[in-house]
Amino acid sequence: MSSTIIETKKQIVDEIAEKLTASKSTVIVDYRGLNVSEVTELRKQLREAGIDFKVYKNTMTRRAFEKAGLTGIEDALTGPNAIAFGSEDVVAPAKILNDFAKKHEALEIKAGVIEGNVATVEEVKALAELPSREGLLSMLLSVLQAPIRNFALATKAVADQKEEQGA
Repeated sequence: MSSTIIETKKQIVDEIAEKLTASKSTVIVDYRGLNVSEVTELRKQLREAGIDFKVYKNTMTRRAFEKAGLTGIEDALTGPNAIAFGSEDVVAPAKILNDFAKKHEALEIKAGVIEGNVATVEEVKALAELPSREGLLSMLLSVLQAPIRNFALATKAVADQKEEQGA
């Protein structure tokens, strides 16, 4: 093998390892059985959410996982795989892929990495069921607003009561 091929492979391994460490969550899927239009639709949904979705050779992916210090994922790295790297939202890659897999049985979630920890299929699916970041912020905001709303209602009730007594 020429040194340029070896150098190219090293660069790809480095690229995968960098994406693994930079990602908040990574999901590995088997996409066999999806037709071209389904893969195109999936890529579009992932791209719109800012998720990088690529196919790499398993040997290079294994080396990248080793380089990133992630173990226990070797069993998932068989057959044709694609990897979704989510660098912004922890939940988004799992949610999009899980929702897509529910509608397209050919897509199979195999494993993942959540904030630097190797995750099982069950853990990836559990993550997918969580609300998005925006959903969580919305819930937090409504919880924070509740006491203010209750105080405002109580103040209005007291004012209304005093008004009735004064009349």
